[in-house]
Amino acid sequence: MSLTVAQLTERLLTSYERVGGTNHVDGKNLPSKHAVAGIATDLLRLLFPGFFDERPVHSSEMGDVASALLHSVLSRLETEIRKSLKYAAAQQPGDADPEAAHALTRRFFGNLPRIRELLRTDIDAAFNGDPAAYSRDEVIVSYPCIEAIAVQRLAHELYLENIPLIPRIMTEWAHSRTGIDLHPGARIGTHFFIDHGTGTVVGETAVIGNQVKLYQGVGLVARSLAAGQALRGQKRHPTLEDRVTVYAGATIIGGDTVVGAGSTVGASVFLTRSVPANSLVAPEATRMRVTPKHSQEGDAFDYQI
Repeated sequence: MSLTVAQLTERLLTSYERVGGTNHVDGKNLPSKHAVAGIATDLLRLLFPGFFDERPVHSSEMGDVASALLHSVLSRLETEIRKSLKYAAAQQPGDADPEAAHALTRRFFGNLPRIRELLRTDIDAAFNGDPAAYSRDEVIVSYPCIEAIAVQRLAHELYLENIPLIPRIMTEWAHSRTGIDLHPGARIGTHFFIDHGTGTVVGETAVIGNQVKLYQGVGLVARSLAAGQALRGQKRHPTLEDRVTVYAGATIIGGDTVVGAGSTVGASVFLTRSVPANSLVAPEATRMRVTPKHSQEGDAFDYQI
C-alpha cells in the first residue's frame, strides 16, 4: 500500500527531530545560493561588457546599461551580504555588524576597475601562452579558467572583508561550471593561466605569484587535515613564486612548501618539500614495456621515460 502525503510528511518531520545538524530552522536567513549565482553571473557581465549578454551592447548605450545593471546587482548583493552578516552575528555575537552591509557592498563595487585590470593580465597570459587561442575574445568567452579566475578574484575581495558564506558559494558555483576549484582565500598574482583546468584545486592559504601557469589536475593542497578545525587560520597550502609552471596531475603539499621562482614541476610529481628557484622537478626515469599487437616473440622492447 502506498503512503499518503500526510504519512510521508510525518516521516520527514520525525527525521528532522532525530537527525540534527542538517536543519536550518528558527535561525537567521542564510544567503540564497540561487541569488548568489545570479549575482555572480551579472558581475561577469559588468566585468566583461558584451561577452556575457544575450544581445549586442553598443558603446553609445554603455552608460545606461552599466548603470542599470550596477544598480540591480548592488541592491541584490547588499541584501545577501546583510543576511550573511546577520548569520555571522548569530554565530558569534559582536563579531559582525549587519548594518555594515551597505558600506561593504559599495566598497566591493569600488574595487571592480582594479579587478578588471588584473583580469586583463590573466587574459593576456592565456592568449600569449596558448597557441590554440585565436583571439582574446575567444579566451574570454570560452576558456573556463577565465570564468573561474574572475569569480575567485571577486570572491577574494569579499573574503578579505570577512564576509562569511557568500565567497565560498561563489567559487563553488564557478567550480561546478568549470571543474576548477579555486578557494576564495587563495592569494593569486597577475598573469595567472590554468590551461585546460579540469580538476585543478587551489586551497585556501595557497599563495601564487605573478606569471604562474598550471595545467589540469594540479593540486595545491594541505599536508594533512587530521587536526581538523585546529588548523583553521594556519598556512596549510603551498606557495608558488613568480614564473612557476606546474604540469598536469602534479600535487604540491604543505604550507611550508615553496616552489622557487622560475621553476617547472613536471607532470604527476608528488612534491612535499621546497625547491630553489629555477629548478626542474620531474619523476625519476622509469622503464616502460611496449608489446606490439599481434607481435611475434621477441618483438617487445623496453625504453626509459
